[in-house]
Amino acid sequence: MQIDPALQSSADNYKLLTNLVVPRPIAWVSTLGPEGVVNLAPFSFFNAVGSEPPYLMISVGLNGNGEAKDTAKNIEASGEFVVNMVTEDLFEAMNISAADFPPDQSELEAAQLQTAPGLHIRTPRVAQARVSFECKLHSAQQLGKNTLFIGEVVMFHVADALLGPRLRVHDFAPIGRLGSPSVYCRTTDRFDVARISHAQWLERKPAGGA
Repeated sequence: MQIDPALQSSADNYKLLTNLVVPRPIAWVSTLGPEGVVNLAPFSFFNAVGSEPPYLMISVGLNGNGEAKDTAKNIEASGEFVVNMVTEDLFEAMNISAADFPPDQSELEAAQLQTAPGLHIRTPRVAQARVSFECKLHSAQQLGKNTLFIGEVVMFHVADALLGPRLRVHDFAPIGRLGSPSVYCRTTDRFDVARISHAQWLERKPAGGA
């Protein structure tokens, strides 16, 4: 079946995109409002997009009223944000933080979470998160009704128990987003396959193959 997005509704395109581009990591983004209220919200249009220097990107849509979300407003005003990673023990708190709280009420309080101060930025991180990234805004780009924010990672916060020799990360299993609106996955079922070189591929290539 071929589906032309130009002939589909926005809702149907969103459904297809978010059910087919899977699994997606979840950015649990904390931002600081103009009155000092810490906002916290999850976004699954998120990934790492560079390493020298390290960059993350999140894409933030509009709220139910067609207006910019608090996260977008705060990032544009402050030029910074924190991406906290969601592990299974924090799922319920993450789900609570997705509700449409008013700007003057912090989702952290509702989810019974604590903050820890940023080291290079004013925005705090979620103290319970095992991994957090302090980010300074590099650039923002409008993509239809979404705003793409690219942030430079200026500080990694990683729980000591996750790090082995030479910064090898182990036993870190954040949850991922699958289909919309509410399907998730665990990342504990894994397999490890080494990449092969071109020379190794040639050795495996059947005789007489093209």
